Amino acid sequence: MKIGFIGCGNMAGAMIQGILDSGKCKNDEVIASNRSEEKLNDKKEKLGIHVTTDNREAAKFADIIFLSVKPQFYEKVIEEIRDVVTEEKIIVTIAPGKTLAWLKEKFGKELKIIRTMPNTPAMVKEGMMGMCANERVSSDEIEMVRDICDGFSKTEVIPENLMDVVTAVSGSSPAYVFMFIEAMADAAVAGGMPRAQAYTFAAQAVLGSAKMVLETGKHPGELKDMVCSPAGTTIQAVRVLEEKGLRSAVFECMEKCLEVSRKM
Repeated sequence: MKIGFIGCGNMAGAMIQGILDSGKCKNDEVIASNRSEEKLNDKKEKLGIHVTTDNREAAKFADIIFLSVKPQFYEKVIEEIRDVVTEEKIIVTIAPGKTLAWLKEKFGKELKIIRTMPNTPAMVKEGMMGMCANERVSSDEIEMVRDICDGFSKTEVIPENLMDVVTAVSGSSPAYVFMFIEAMADAAVAGGMPRAQAYTFAAQAVLGSAKMVLETGKHPGELKDMVCSPAGTTIQAVRVLEEKGLRSAVFECMEKCLEVSRKM
């Protein structure tokens, strides 16, 4: 199975690395295109894949074509490659807001299209991705693409009407988490801890807490209560977070993200 990436930035590079490391695909079965020859040469040297500055060449080569350019470039790229994309190929998108109907209209023909929303933790093989497909993609083909993506991300197949929600809850949310880690580290520095050590403590606390949610199956509120001893330090910290509106701030930021995604 030959795989092509049109666009080869940080996200595409992480996806390719994860796919290769998982053994789902061989180096000579992957091609990436980009306008920058410098970026391409770097990817060729590090990953051992085929590279090209010609998007049409990448589209011709691949059986599965990942459109990994920024959303504003989708229309131009589709116009460029649509004549060489045949009905046997599978198109996989990673852009927010570009619906299956919009993609069909821009390609101007019936194609197999899978819409996804990955996130940057794919760079450390801990990504989370939502996925939906049009009616031309078989269940076996969905599972095949999902299996390929498992090399860098956990993947859930969802109805398309939830894709914008995925953008808010996982696509953009690493930024919220990074801000939370940074704020905790700043407070630790204010308390006298060296900054590098503060980032380690804060980040590991977030990582471990997330793992507890995933592996114990317990409700996050139950896990929170386990930390909050009577008359202890944690319940007072939680009281301040409630007073300052942490839940409301997170809710509002995700609603704004969802609103913008729906308009893209």
